[in-house]
Amino acid sequence: MSHIVDIALDDAGLPPPTPEIEQERKVAMFDLLEDNTFILPKRDDRTVPDGPYNVALAIREKRLVFDVTTTADEKAAEFHLSLGPFRQVVKDYFQICESYFDAVKTLPPSQIETIDMARRGIHNEGSRVLQERLEGKAEVDNDTARRLFTLICVLHFGG
Repeated sequence: MSHIVDIALDDAGLPPPTPEIEQERKVAMFDLLEDNTFILPKRDDRTVPDGPYNVALAIREKRLVFDVTTTADEKAAEFHLSLGPFRQVVKDYFQICESYFDAVKTLPPSQIETIDMARRGIHNEGSRVLQERLEGKAEVDNDTARRLFTLICVLHFGG
């Protein structure tokens, strides 16, 4: 099965992340590399190199760029996605994460759980948007989409 074995974020020029955002990034990258599905479908009668893949994520010219190579450094794919469909869900995700990080410090568990449920709902929406945007370019399962969405949010943090 095709999967990602290395993920890199081009965060050059972005402000340093907060400790909470940095922790989210580390967890998402670790979980992604532990278990993911990333399949490049055949396109226009072109053969696509088999995985596993290295993926570099960047935001360039207001577009999300996936640069995919094989472990032998052979170009497998590159696709650019408009950031427009992600803007609102990323904004909502950051707002709920801020509330969650603040709540963990002061609120009782029942209120933290309510905020966390809302956070997971927005996270699921972001992963759904990503899966839609990747349609025909790459197939990812729900967990992979969730982790990639987290990394997109990290890139958006400074974007």
